[in-house]
Amino acid sequence: MLLDGNNFTIFMSKKEIEIAKNRLSSGEVVIFPTETVYGIGCDATKDMAVNLLYKLKKRPKNNPIICHFANLEDIKKNFYINKTELLLAEKFWPGPLTLILKKKKISKISPLVSNHNEYVGCRIPKNKITQELLSKVKFPIAAPSANITSETSVTLPEDLNPFFKENILILNDGPAKLGLESTVLKINKNIIEILRLGSLSEEMINKKINNEIIINQKSNLSPGNLLKHYSPKKPLRMNIKSVNDNEGLLNFGSTNLFSKVFNLNLSSKGNLEEAANNFFHYIHLLDQSKCQKIAVVPIPNIGLGKTLNDRLKRASFKN
Repeated sequence: MLLDGNNFTIFMSKKEIEIAKNRLSSGEVVIFPTETVYGIGCDATKDMAVNLLYKLKKRPKNNPIICHFANLEDIKKNFYINKTELLLAEKFWPGPLTLILKKKKISKISPLVSNHNEYVGCRIPKNKITQELLSKVKFPIAAPSANITSETSVTLPEDLNPFFKENILILNDGPAKLGLESTVLKINKNIIEILRLGSLSEEMINKKINNEIIINQKSNLSPGNLLKHYSPKKPLRMNIKSVNDNEGLLNFGSTNLFSKVFNLNLSSKGNLEEAANNFFHYIHLLDQSKCQKIAVVPIPNIGLGKTLNDRLKRASFKN
């Protein structure tokens, strides 16, 4: 299913991927699905297109953008990749892994995607529509999440910012399967540095590879590390023990807490994968509800819970 920004019209044409390809090739942006969240992308080799992407998202130029590729061979043409990076790629691509790699001088990828840094985030997404799109274009697609900077990421097209719905072509594949952004890794002397927590947890990585893992979320090489990020319009409190009268409640597991205004439970069974899948959509629903503020119960800080707590911490940050 393809949605055109003009009145959010639905097209069921066999040429829908071709339409998206042509728009990207002409320097326009397109919104497309991935297994993590929806992305808004452009031709990563065109400065003008990358500048447009930054402008549409109101994104600061020092916040880098991940490049999406059809396959590992295309990445090798543009970047150096060592044994540890290759092992991670073989274990987790296509999938919710972004690797920070050193760009080759012959690469035509715009320096604007990485604020002129030689290290760039690279990913091969696991979504059939987007894989087909990437296989048809002759360039990588630079794509952050399909939201205005500092707002919540989007896992359902109906949750997109109204401006995006009205003005940008959207490839609709229904709800994203994972619900949290990709995990961003950089290899430093065979040590795996997690620069952004995401859908691939530390525990999942440890099951596949034995290298030492450290968390370093202060790097300017990765997106997603702004203090205020992933934020609803309404104030948000996390780790709450009680619910105020004007607050909507985002619950997890079985608790005795209840909102007089609006109630949602990320996972009544206490399942972190289910919670991750529901997270951004439920935050959006709370933001659209009649509550004045959002209260969130404690979430276990293990596995994907670490990512959820990271997003909540940034969402609740007060400037």
